[in-house]
Amino acid sequence: MGPLAGLKIVEFAGIGPGPFAAMLLADLGAEIIRIERKEPSGLGLERPRKYDYAMRNRTTIQLDLKSPQGIDFALRLVDQADALMEGFRPQVMERLGIGPNVCLKRNPKLVFGRITGWGQSGPLALAAGHDLNYIALTGALHAMGRQGQAPAIPLNLLGDYAGGSLYLVIGMLSAMHEAKYSGRGQVVDAAIVDGVASLSTQLYGMIKSGLLNHKRGTNFIDSGAHFYDVYECSDGKWISIAPIESKFYSLMQKLIGIDIETPQLQRAGWPAAKVKIAQRIRTKTRKEWTQLLEGTDMCFAPVLDLDEATDHPHMKARGIFVDIAGEVQPGPAPRFSRSETGTPKPGVVATHETVCDLLRGWLDEKEVNAAYEAGTI
Repeated sequence: MGPLAGLKIVEFAGIGPGPFAAMLLADLGAEIIRIERKEPSGLGLERPRKYDYAMRNRTTIQLDLKSPQGIDFALRLVDQADALMEGFRPQVMERLGIGPNVCLKRNPKLVFGRITGWGQSGPLALAAGHDLNYIALTGALHAMGRQGQAPAIPLNLLGDYAGGSLYLVIGMLSAMHEAKYSGRGQVVDAAIVDGVASLSTQLYGMIKSGLLNHKRGTNFIDSGAHFYDVYECSDGKWISIAPIESKFYSLMQKLIGIDIETPQLQRAGWPAAKVKIAQRIRTKTRKEWTQLLEGTDMCFAPVLDLDEATDHPHMKARGIFVDIAGEVQPGPAPRFSRSETGTPKPGVVATHETVCDLLRGWLDEKEVNAAYEAGTI
């Protein structure tokens, strides 16, 4: 099911953005064989597989990549694939003997997707790093946070997943589309620093034009403005308001019951207006404000935690969260009018009983059994 049904991809298991990118492709119908090394990742964040939601919609084969037999088995899977995806440091796949030169020689139409933080080239290419470091180098981290405070860390949503996973998926889909016409595969170098810089394109333009400045927490979209911020309610919970347009701004004053005399875009009046709004918001609970403001053109939403979000009526009405083997989690996105994706299935590790079914259409059953009996799988 899904618009990518028919695509065959080999995923070499990594951490963070790689598995999430594979999940997105599998959610949309791609058939993905996930190859995992027998050794643990060493990250120290291992958890039961049923809680590792990014593993869904595909089966994992634990393969001995230190043996010639394991490398040969992996390459035979690559021979049958439309694409390969990996998230190791540069040259790791080459040292294993599964680099792009080897794979593209065997399978000329193969798309070889690579996700790293710093990219395949450049002075930092071989250095270790994580999401926080990558977004720091792009300038994005410096721009986030409140005035007079340290930069705010946006979890790992901006770097790993937005700048990393999504750009890897875009790159791989683009390259697979091109391969249909050229008959030639290629390497996709998806670097998180590239992706986050790309995501920041509009911000760079706004800085140059003077709409934004480098003083964190003083701009209209970074908590500097009173009309684009979060406010605490009487019960200690929070709401968000964002009436940037003048007509929405006027409606906001009417609905919450305040009158702000200084012009909306006059920065000198923002601090006093923020105090005025904050005092007013503290007079009601989040529930009371939600009942009054939600669904209006004031540009409002309650600030929900991850558990509360699953129960919100809008999220329920759209079926944004789905039950997968007893675990409620976000479902596939985006949606398609014809190519329905269906409900994902939990990720599993192949057993001797299931591996032949899994690899049917990839390799001969005798090859699979022989590899299993030899301990390669």
